[in-house]
Amino acid sequence: MRHQSLSKHLLRNFTRFLRRFNFTRFLRRFDDVDAALESVFKGPLPSPTGVDLRFHHQSAIRTDSSGGEINISEFTRDCFSFVGRRRDFPTRGGNAEFLQQRFGLILVNIHRAVASKALKCADGNRNSVRMAAHDETAAKIDKALANKQLLKSTVKNIRDLLAGAPNDLYARVVDELVDRGAWDELNDRFYKTLEFGTGGLRGRTIGKIVTKAERGNAGADERPQFPCVGTNAMNFANVNRATQGLVAYAKEWHAQNKIDTRPKIVIAHDTRFFSDEFTELTAKVAADNGCDAYVFDGPRSTPELSFAVRHVNATAGIVITASHNPPHDNGYKVYFADGAQVIEPHASGIIAKVKAIKRESYEPLPKDRQGRVTALGKDIDEAYMKRLETLIVDPGVLNSGKALRIVFTPLHGTGAVTLEPILQRLGFNFEIVPEQEKFDPRFGTVKSPNPENAEALTLGIELAKKTSADVVIATDPDSDRLGVAVRSATGEMKLISGNQIGSLLAYYRLKKFFDLGILNKENASHAVVIKTFVTTDLQKVIPEHFGVRCVETLTGFKYFGAKLVKYERALPAEIRRKYRELSEEETRAARLKYSSFYVFGSEESYGYSGADFVRDKDGNAAGIMFCEMAAYAKSRGRTVDQLLDEAFASFGYFEEKNASLYFEGAEGADKIARLLESYGSKPPGEIAGSKVVGITDFEKQTIRDVEGDVIPKQKMSIFKLEDKARIAVRGSGTEPKIKYYIFAQKRPDKEKFNEEELARIKREVTERLEKIWSFVEKDAHARLK
Repeated sequence: MRHQSLSKHLLRNFTRFLRRFNFTRFLRRFDDVDAALESVFKGPLPSPTGVDLRFHHQSAIRTDSSGGEINISEFTRDCFSFVGRRRDFPTRGGNAEFLQQRFGLILVNIHRAVASKALKCADGNRNSVRMAAHDETAAKIDKALANKQLLKSTVKNIRDLLAGAPNDLYARVVDELVDRGAWDELNDRFYKTLEFGTGGLRGRTIGKIVTKAERGNAGADERPQFPCVGTNAMNFANVNRATQGLVAYAKEWHAQNKIDTRPKIVIAHDTRFFSDEFTELTAKVAADNGCDAYVFDGPRSTPELSFAVRHVNATAGIVITASHNPPHDNGYKVYFADGAQVIEPHASGIIAKVKAIKRESYEPLPKDRQGRVTALGKDIDEAYMKRLETLIVDPGVLNSGKALRIVFTPLHGTGAVTLEPILQRLGFNFEIVPEQEKFDPRFGTVKSPNPENAEALTLGIELAKKTSADVVIATDPDSDRLGVAVRSATGEMKLISGNQIGSLLAYYRLKKFFDLGILNKENASHAVVIKTFVTTDLQKVIPEHFGVRCVETLTGFKYFGAKLVKYERALPAEIRRKYRELSEEETRAARLKYSSFYVFGSEESYGYSGADFVRDKDGNAAGIMFCEMAAYAKSRGRTVDQLLDEAFASFGYFEEKNASLYFEGAEGADKIARLLESYGSKPPGEIAGSKVVGITDFEKQTIRDVEGDVIPKQKMSIFKLEDKARIAVRGSGTEPKIKYYIFAQKRPDKEKFNEEELARIKREVTERLEKIWSFVEKDAHARLK
């Protein structure tokens, strides 16, 4: 072929030239040659055939199907091995055959580059139709913007994403949605960039509309091959961006604190769609950018991630999960070195770093500066379970624990990894719901894998009826929450609320700690119970009865974690240095002597914690604590609901109603913002016939807790009514909804309610809650008009 003849001609004449050439002068100017060659080869060289082109002396140049860019500087140094060994050159300088082979390789690869460039031009011609299609899409987008079918922010984000796209997938998805006129879907996917908040990321990983491009080679009833494309979706681009930002912050934090080791990041995931792939990408990005990644070898619970961060003394932790959200969602939660979700100042620092990342692409560090990826497995599991065993307050109760019959369902999630074996180890008598024991990202046996919902416990209750079980316990997919059904005094299975579960656990644990002498009048002031502002006030009344302080926080266990950090820092330095290695009994003694012993923590949304070795809510721990409490009731010949009525009779009847209004997508986000703003600018003067006597605005007022710490600002308002009811309003941090918490109570005038009084008061309070909600719901819709 003609180009082969040209090679022979150039090579033959080049060899003659070499015999007369001044090699010393050539060597001095070799860098100039190198730079010139780089300009020849500059640009991407696609290789559609995936040819493997090698030079058979000492060097090899590969091309691959990725169409990557050739680094000619590296190429010339590789081809001309004498460049890095100039002192060796005189022994080879006269070897014309050696030089002929080396320069021959240059010519071969120049021809390869020319051929590749020609192929690229041919591909460009073949793609001209595709380019025309993109032009047509752009015109349709402009028209939709003019017709107000697309938001300005949507159009901007579409263009920005396509400009930095690593392949044509994004363009094909946008083309398809535009061709279908799916403007609402495009707005939902692109009206904003998925916000990395204080809890990380959470969003749709499977769109409401799944395009053919996203479906890929997957069947109609299978998971799409690719996650949802969009700036406002949980996908590879946003996981990549979040990890780059977190790594940058972790490295900066190490430098500021003069820590000379590489940052360590622990990564866990649940059983959801794309969790495996997101985890793999997270570990790769972290390692490429200079962090050691510790990755669990399979699905694990969120609380075990929190434990592992502390156990391996990591800088940060990540769990890929959307907790109990619907199957189409996934998320990315971030923890810092204390094992708790990030708060200030880390939150703002990480968010700023993530926002600074505009593209998926990055340049990996040299191999010697990259981090390692290490698998975590049974060793961490065992260490975590040994700590869970210490949650049992009174081991004597377990002697009668086998009389308690338990049904457990992990709702297709990670609870089966930990709670099942720990219940066996502790000797509880339980059965697991077989249909829900297996991992299933579709959560196919439930409408929603949320243990708050009665429907999610249907199979568990059915099994309990067949086996005459006393209680049903259910954990959500990442096993950080616990829902419960109990056999009532009348023999029927009934659900108890998150507030009631927390109240029972607080009551039992405080009572037992005092009965056993672990807590007493002398050290009670060093004990603490923590709850959120939107959790039942019964959990404030109970600890106050025992002389124990109750601290209230904003919603989210990250604020509980901040309190636990504070209590740990109050310990003497010599104890702090070895705190994580001390036994639970040793840490409790230290906290009771020098700081604050954390007895229990709870939030109304079915999250509970009974120790500080995990710095987040823990469904595994809650399952153990609840089963001990239920075994205690059983040992007294009481049902769980009868034990709860004992507390109501003594402390007063407290009931709550939680409700939400959902507003999805771009339009929904605007409605939520307007509603929240309206409660601050135009607060109600009366609600359901009762005068508003107090308003707490957490965004505008400075509020301190009982320890004197300032509560962070948040868009939340609490309205106190003349009849002692109260209503809290806040936006959800994880779902497109505004949440309402309604509280009502009736305290005994005498020492206790009798059985008849309690029954009557229950009816009255329930009716009052319904009236308040009816008023609030109508008022909310009126505010949006």
